[in-house]
Amino acid sequence: MKIDFNIQHFLRKFFLLLISAILFNYCERPTEPPNPNETPNTTIANIPRDNDTLFALQTFHWDGEDNDGYVAGYQYRYVTYHLTMNDSLVQEWKDTKETSLTIAFLSDDNLNKQVFQVRAVDNSGDVDPTPAEKIIYTYKTIFPITEIVSPETNKEYYTLDQVTDWWQGIKLIYTARDLDEGGAIVQYAWAVDNGDWHWTNDTLIYIPPSEFSSPLSGTHILRATSRDNTNLVDPVGDSVLVKLVQPTFTDRILIIDETDENNFPYGVVQPTDAAVDSFYAAIFGIKDSWDFKTRGIPPRDTLGKYQLIVWHADDLPSFEPHKLPQNIEVIEDYLNVGGKFFMSGWRILKSFAWNDPFPVAFPDGSFVHDYLHIINVDETVLAPGDCIGFYGIGSYYSDIRVDSTKILDFPFVFPDSWGLGQINLIIEPAGFTDKIYSYGNADNSSYVNYRGQACGLRYYGSSFDAVILGFPMFFINKDDAIVMINEIIQSLNLH
Repeated sequence: MKIDFNIQHFLRKFFLLLISAILFNYCERPTEPPNPNETPNTTIANIPRDNDTLFALQTFHWDGEDNDGYVAGYQYRYVTYHLTMNDSLVQEWKDTKETSLTIAFLSDDNLNKQVFQVRAVDNSGDVDPTPAEKIIYTYKTIFPITEIVSPETNKEYYTLDQVTDWWQGIKLIYTARDLDEGGAIVQYAWAVDNGDWHWTNDTLIYIPPSEFSSPLSGTHILRATSRDNTNLVDPVGDSVLVKLVQPTFTDRILIIDETDENNFPYGVVQPTDAAVDSFYAAIFGIKDSWDFKTRGIPPRDTLGKYQLIVWHADDLPSFEPHKLPQNIEVIEDYLNVGGKFFMSGWRILKSFAWNDPFPVAFPDGSFVHDYLHIINVDETVLAPGDCIGFYGIGSYYSDIRVDSTKILDFPFVFPDSWGLGQINLIIEPAGFTDKIYSYGNADNSSYVNYRGQACGLRYYGSSFDAVILGFPMFFINKDDAIVMINEIIQSLNLH
């Protein structure tokens, strides 16, 4: 059957309009409103248990869930109710990604009610409207107590404008204690003058000169405090006053006279203090002398004026050592900032190990090992006095003789032999040293093992220089001693 063309055209238009209407109605149809976001939920573990009375530092565990998304984080806070003081303090909400934290509760009342709250935050930013909550009670926590161990107050210390290999700054040592059961110190802090606090875990630090207020020389205050594991900071702390001295090294040589004229042995000349002073003034060509017996150790501002400190102790100790080892801290401080040191004396090295049998090895950390660079030392016998002089080592140092006119009788004189006993021998020096004198005795001496052993040493340091003689200079022939001192002083390059 053949359909009329007009009828076909009509039907085509009709179907197109019908489809367009359907599509139009479909696109214009309103969508359903989205479901409202569900807030997350939070739960807290039953550790610690509710209403327990505990130490202020406690750990809490929690969890969260979100039915239509996921938990993106948490917020927590706590409220402290002071039950004796009858007030309260609300902490601000804090964000965290953790599900467990250790909280240090404010516990400054005799008994404190702590309400800990935590709420989950979902991926839409909504928070749990009913935070999980735990109530505990905490007893009063005690502030930590801080104590400066070193330096002592009102002590003097050398200082420089900048740190060096040997001078790292002013050493500060402190400690602290927490009297709470379960308490502990977690941090320390130090400050200088009115400067800021520097928090650290170290209990020994070196304070650089940049931390001190101007002027650097003068009196400054060092302060220390501490924090315990409940975040309590010592409200008082500890402090000391120190006097800092900048060395000038404007003068050349200071002689410190530790020689005790009442302690010379029988058998040698018994000199007066004036005679000893006159001898040293002649061989050094100076009159600057400091009597240790009457004045003690010079203060740092006096020592710091001199480029070279000469320490002599020419008497012979029998029952107790020379006093230099008891005052060595000041000398170390002087050397650390660039001074030079020249020491000599009868049994002078023995005095640093008085109760030890010789030969002896000086350990790391000792003055003799670290500053004089001497490892092993021995000592010759007392009698018969065998040493009659010292050989200069190398072409720079001349031979020197013991002055026979200062040695009189037994125990230092035996038939066909005279000289000095108990000379310190430097058996093993450390690095950066030169042996400058060796032991000399008579050709017929039976102590051939002493002959050629070092008795004088010169140390070349990056910050300081040192010269050590293991014998008393007063017993050296005066003319030879003048030559010896000139050669040593020239090697020290004084200005």
